[in-house]
Amino acid sequence: MSTTDVDHPELAPPTVEDLGGGLYAYVQPDGTWMINNTGILVGRDGVICLDSCSTQRRTEALLAAVAGLTDRPVRTLVNTHSHVDHVAGNGYFPTATIVAHEGTRATMLTEPMRPAAYELWEPFDRGSVPVVPPFLTFSDELTLWVDDLRCELRYVGRPAHTTNDSYLWVPSRGVLYAGDLVFHGGTPFCLAGSVTGLIEVLTAQIMPLQPTVIVPGHGPLADLAVVGDVVAYLRFVVEVARAGIAAGLSPLDAARETDLGAFAAWSDPERIVGNLHRAYADLRGDRMDPLAALLDMVTYNGGRPLTCRA
Repeated sequence: MSTTDVDHPELAPPTVEDLGGGLYAYVQPDGTWMINNTGILVGRDGVICLDSCSTQRRTEALLAAVAGLTDRPVRTLVNTHSHVDHVAGNGYFPTATIVAHEGTRATMLTEPMRPAAYELWEPFDRGSVPVVPPFLTFSDELTLWVDDLRCELRYVGRPAHTTNDSYLWVPSRGVLYAGDLVFHGGTPFCLAGSVTGLIEVLTAQIMPLQPTVIVPGHGPLADLAVVGDVVAYLRFVVEVARAGIAAGLSPLDAARETDLGAFAAWSDPERIVGNLHRAYADLRGDRMDPLAALLDMVTYNGGRPLTCRA
């Protein structure tokens, strides 16, 4: 399968959502595979961006949106985690200090997205996206300032969506840039992290913040109710995994026997398979094979590559 572009004219264009006081969300419909949201924080002397995009074209569109807001340079680029849709465009921020948790840098350098893995998705045009890792890293928490506005970049401290997730909290505004800790309208995905870990992070760290606006990693802007929805799905996954283990079913077979109920309306439902692989490992305390899980997702999808409209 080649990586030639697949045209998806049905997708709406990205939007810049004004959150007030120089804070913006860059929202990319439809939030499915490889179509992420980013943040734009505009100060007097420069811009902070949260995450780049999965392709050259999408990252260039993000930068055009920034230029439509201000002529000030992007001085800081934050990566919320190491997944390719949030870091592939890092090389298009030549004026920016690229900041992330130390685990994000390490994962980008030691576990990059393998070319063969792209074959599991519908082909799309990545353009030129060399690996450009963060070069300023932190271990626990870092304070960023947009003029006099305090923004707290926090590592979650345990595997969740990945092993290296961070979020940006703007306490005086009640704005949370959640990265992929939160999906809105799309199926959450924990293959590279921990299902039980993400439940703990959302209930013990995110819910107590009581944000008034959440910028999810994928999907439209949300309020705190979306966190409850994500937790409900993850707890559902854990219960299916417990039953599957007890019945001696593989994660794929457990997924095939599962009625997703209300969650079936969320995009990318095949992620149930990857999430069950991870939940089995969480509950058993053992290791898992991410590639085998992805291949099972393709099998669950009828043998078709996973939908990608990037």
